[in-house]
Amino acid sequence: MLNAAARRVLGTDPVMTALIAAAGRCRLEPQPATPPFEYLVRAIAHQQLNGTAAARILERFRALYAPVAFPAPARLLATPEEQLRSVGFSAGKIRALRDLAAHAESGVVPAGTAELAALEDAAIIERLTAVRGIGRWTVEMLLIFQLGRRDVLSVDDFGVRNGFRLAYGLSGLPRARALAEFGTRWAPHRTLATWYLWRAVDLAKTGTLPAPPRRRPRVALEPRRAVQSGGRRRRV
Repeated sequence: MLNAAARRVLGTDPVMTALIAAAGRCRLEPQPATPPFEYLVRAIAHQQLNGTAAARILERFRALYAPVAFPAPARLLATPEEQLRSVGFSAGKIRALRDLAAHAESGVVPAGTAELAALEDAAIIERLTAVRGIGRWTVEMLLIFQLGRRDVLSVDDFGVRNGFRLAYGLSGLPRARALAEFGTRWAPHRTLATWYLWRAVDLAKTGTLPAPPRRRPRVALEPRRAVQSGGRRRRV
């Protein structure tokens, strides 16, 4: 992914150049074999839970349908709510799962990755966010981690915004719109920028983050409390 063309584009930004040198080769490896329905079921399960708790729920969920590895949408729709509750899904998540299954049955959520991959990013976002409980951030993670799309800057991701704050030496988190505008300079390789901004947080924790530029970029910032508010971040 970090080919010569990407290096030329990202290399026009001294901060990104320093991040690449410090973090090394991009280790992002998309997993296109996972069907969109399964990916989104897993995404719903992980919402507002830590990874361990979500994994346990998914393990019990899959056990309901053994020996089938993962249920088809129709099978999930036919599953009594009591059974879904018994594995640990909340009422809200059960509604989201049923809505997802219904959209998969109708074809809004494609059965396979190939059909999804034929669509533009904006079309995928529009289709999948029609599902209850699936927001733009979740679809952006699918674009990055399942489809391997190269130009996704997830400006609503807390880790990305915090990485930008640290790497560029800002006093607060950039507003999502301001980060989107700044990030146009990284197109069409904004997925790489997303990945390296995640790495900026890791580098800061180990004390190996490159020094920020003397001249900070002039971007609109969130109120200070936003830095402490947490948010969604996908670890890779």
